Amino acid sequence: MPEAKIEIENVNAPGRTERVDRAKYLAMRQALLAVLPAEAPGLKVDAAKQALLPLLPEDLFPQGRTAGWWLKAVQLDLEAKGAIRRAAIKPVHLYRQGAR
Repeated sequence: MPEAKIEIENVNAPGRTERVDRAKYLAMRQALLAVLPAEAPGLKVDAAKQALLPLLPEDLFPQGRTAGWWLKAVQLDLEAKGAIRRAAIKPVHLYRQGAR
């Protein structure tokens, strides 16, 4: 049985990790990567959230609750790992980097 927690990074705090719920992390990661375009400028964070909400399992995110927190946690982890990037424009726009 896979462990219930997963260790994530934060691009804003190099070397620091947190342990979070694996199922919620993986569901959010899959949804976020599914909606982000592969090229800059990508999507604004709010637009990405609206696009991914229907993709989240209702049992993990009932009525989308806590989706904003999980989106930010997964965003910062994937940025730290180089899987997504911020476009060089304001407000923050995200896009996928390389292969999923």
